Order: sequence, then C-alpha cells, then structure tokens
Amino acid sequence: MKPRIHPESRPVVFRDRAADIAFLTRSTTHSSKTIEWEDGGTYPLIDVEISSASHPFYTGTSRVLDTAGRVERFERRYGRTATPWH
Repeated sequence: MKPRIHPESRPVVFRDRAADIAFLTRSTTHSSKTIEWEDGGTYPLIDVEISSASHPFYTGTSRVLDTAGRVERFERRYGRTATPWH
C-alpha cells in the first residue's frame, strides 16, 4: 500500500440496536459518541439499525414490518394520486 493515501484505520465499536449486541472491530469511520469497552478502553461508538446479529438472512427468522403505517404516512404526506391496479 502506498503511504499517506489511505484513511487511518482504528478500533471502533459497532452496536446493533435491534439485537442489543456490540462488537469491536477496525474501521475508518468517525463518531462523536464513545463507549467504554470490556477491556477498559474507550472507543468511538457507531449505532447501526441492523447487522448479521439481527438480519433475517443470518438469523433465519422474519420480522413483521409496519408496511401499513408507512403507506398511510406516505399518503398523508403526498396524497393519493396514483390509480390502483385493475
């Protein structure tokens, strides 16, 4: 690798909010939040909505999505302009 052209990689904690699991890995991403890890060190914290710990493909389970709420919110925001399929 050429020196000085790659971003700095450092230890970062990613926390899956859906599964309530955190893991320490290396990343180039930045965060203003920090967390004290099991080893006593303080690391940047990145909250993610989904990871392999909670994704249905990896867990073999399915989650119920609030599609009706999303559709209603979309219709309230933009109105119902499209005609339904026949």
